[in-house]
Amino acid sequence: MDISAAGAPDLSVVVPMYNEQDVVAVFVERLRPVLDGTGATYEVVAVDDGSRDRTARLLLDHARSWPQLRVVRLRRNSGHQAALTAGLHRSRGRWVVSIDADLQDPPEVIPEMLATARERGVDVVYGVRADRSTDTPFKRGTAGLYYRLMRRIVGADLPAQAGDFRLVSRDVVEVLRRLPERTPVYRLLVPSLGFAAAEVRYSRAVRAAGATKYPLRRMIALAWDSTANFTAAPLRLATWLGVVSFASCLVLAVLGLIAYADGATIPGWTSLFVAVLLFSAVQLICLGLLGEYVGRIYRTVQNRPTHLVGFDSAEVPDPPDVTGVEPTGVRDAPAVAVTGGRAGD
Repeated sequence: MDISAAGAPDLSVVVPMYNEQDVVAVFVERLRPVLDGTGATYEVVAVDDGSRDRTARLLLDHARSWPQLRVVRLRRNSGHQAALTAGLHRSRGRWVVSIDADLQDPPEVIPEMLATARERGVDVVYGVRADRSTDTPFKRGTAGLYYRLMRRIVGADLPAQAGDFRLVSRDVVEVLRRLPERTPVYRLLVPSLGFAAAEVRYSRAVRAAGATKYPLRRMIALAWDSTANFTAAPLRLATWLGVVSFASCLVLAVLGLIAYADGATIPGWTSLFVAVLLFSAVQLICLGLLGEYVGRIYRTVQNRPTHLVGFDSAEVPDPPDVTGVEPTGVRDAPAVAVTGGRAGD
């Protein structure tokens, strides 16, 4: 896709979606007047992440009356960050905003982001959640812990409480396209690039409809991806666990020699049992950490696509009927594979 071609819009809005049929209508109703009011040319790249409900069908219905809406459907559910990657790679705008469809991040902030980028001459504008009172205490607590940990790993350039609601310039998008990241975490990756940035603060709202797509297990997976992508500290932790185990072994050996010299009777089996459990646990932890990193190297060497594009409504004049069809059932359009580096589109 030639993103430098004449006629590229001023603004692209990338929206990953997965099973969001309940929120599509209200999202379009909120987003369209905001973008029309900017006075800029724009496109909305809605990426259906292999939804199993009517999300894709509803998006295509809205696209008939909203020519700026593009529907990119992935062949299978590839994950939020992969869907975001697909949208970023296919966007054409001079500025690109990424936003979720649940309306917890208000579309009304987009014009302020665009104005801030132009007035201050920055390449990145982060949407920072100044008020998260609508979230549960557990959500706020875990989010605070996550950002404190990530700031220690990535550095102070990471804005606290900034998720995937941001505006970036075309220069930033092109750098992201060239990076060989297999599992990108954009809320950390973008700050690490060092582009000039600003912030726009807003209050986080409740989800407009539907259920969250980030349960606890996915939050934990995101935290692990964030950690493993930006630091080898877990491997160093394994090294320190080995050192502690070795020191404990020496202490036990000295105590055993002292007890032997004093003629004390030591049954033996209890201490042996505890020592075996301790050292075995440490060894398994170390092997597990090594395995996680080796597994990432293995997936990188395989170079399999992170997602497959079933169709793009901007390229396919008559998209296939996706009503009630499983993601793998979209076969009428050629698949576009995208690896962790450059897009295959």
